[in-house]
Amino acid sequence: MSIIYMLLAISVVVALVFFAAFIFSVRKGQYDDTYTPSVRMLFEDELVKTKKSSAKTPQQSSTNHSDRKSK
Repeated sequence: MSIIYMLLAISVVVALVFFAAFIFSVRKGQYDDTYTPSVRMLFEDELVKTKKSSAKTPQQSSTNHSDRKSK
Protein backbone atom coordinates (compact mmCIF):
# COMPACT_ATOMS: atom_id res chain seq x y z
CA MET A 1 0.00 0.00 0.00
CA SER A 2 2.90 2.36 0.68
CA ILE A 3 4.07 2.02 -2.94
CA ILE A 4 0.79 3.59 -4.12
CA TYR A 5 1.45 6.64 -1.96
CA MET A 6 4.98 6.90 -3.27
CA LEU A 7 3.84 6.61 -6.92
CA LEU A 8 1.13 9.19 -6.29
CA ALA A 9 3.65 11.62 -4.84
CA ILE A 10 6.06 11.09 -7.74
CA SER A 11 3.29 11.63 -10.29
CA VAL A 12 2.21 14.87 -8.59
CA VAL A 13 5.81 16.12 -8.61
CA VAL A 14 6.21 15.26 -12.31
CA ALA A 15 2.89 16.98 -13.13
CA LEU A 16 4.00 20.09 -11.25
CA VAL A 17 7.31 20.14 -13.13
CA PHE A 18 5.52 19.95 -16.48
CA PHE A 19 3.05 22.64 -15.40
CA ALA A 20 5.90 24.92 -14.31
CA ALA A 21 7.66 24.33 -17.65
CA PHE A 22 4.44 25.21 -19.49
CA ILE A 23 3.95 28.43 -17.49
CA PHE A 24 7.60 29.36 -18.06
CA SER A 25 7.32 28.82 -21.82
CA VAL A 26 4.11 30.85 -22.06
CA ARG A 27 5.71 33.76 -20.22
CA LYS A 28 8.76 33.62 -22.47
CA GLY A 29 6.57 33.81 -25.59
CA GLN A 30 7.13 30.34 -26.96
CA TYR A 31 3.49 30.10 -28.06
CA ASP A 32 3.30 33.52 -29.73
CA ASP A 33 2.50 33.17 -33.39
CA THR A 34 4.59 35.62 -35.37
CA TYR A 35 4.30 33.91 -38.75
CA THR A 36 0.55 33.76 -39.37
CA PRO A 37 -0.22 37.50 -39.12
CA SER A 38 2.40 38.29 -41.78
CA VAL A 39 0.99 35.68 -44.15
CA ARG A 40 -2.70 36.30 -43.42
CA MET A 41 -2.74 39.47 -45.49
CA LEU A 42 -1.67 37.49 -48.55
CA PHE A 43 -4.61 35.08 -48.38
CA GLU A 44 -7.35 37.40 -47.15
CA ASP A 45 -8.42 38.48 -50.66
CA GLU A 46 -9.05 34.90 -51.72
CA LEU A 47 -11.34 34.33 -48.76
CA VAL A 48 -13.31 37.50 -49.49
CA LYS A 49 -13.69 36.57 -53.16
CA THR A 50 -14.89 33.10 -52.20
CA LYS A 51 -17.51 34.49 -49.84
CA LYS A 52 -18.72 37.02 -52.42
CA SER A 53 -18.91 34.46 -55.21
CA SER A 54 -20.83 32.01 -53.02
CA ALA A 55 -23.21 34.79 -52.05
CA LYS A 56 -23.87 35.61 -55.72
CA THR A 57 -24.53 32.01 -56.72
CA PRO A 58 -27.96 31.62 -55.04
CA GLN A 59 -29.14 34.96 -56.45
CA GLN A 60 -28.10 34.02 -59.95
CA SER A 61 -29.80 30.65 -59.73
CA SER A 62 -33.03 32.22 -58.44
CA THR A 63 -33.09 34.72 -61.31
CA ASN A 64 -32.50 31.88 -63.74
CA HIS A 65 -35.48 30.01 -62.31
CA SER A 66 -37.72 33.05 -62.61
CA ASP A 67 -36.61 33.56 -66.24
CA ARG A 68 -37.42 29.97 -67.05
CA LYS A 69 -40.88 30.24 -65.52
CA SER A 70 -41.72 33.39 -67.46
CA LYS A 71 -40.69 31.85 -70.78
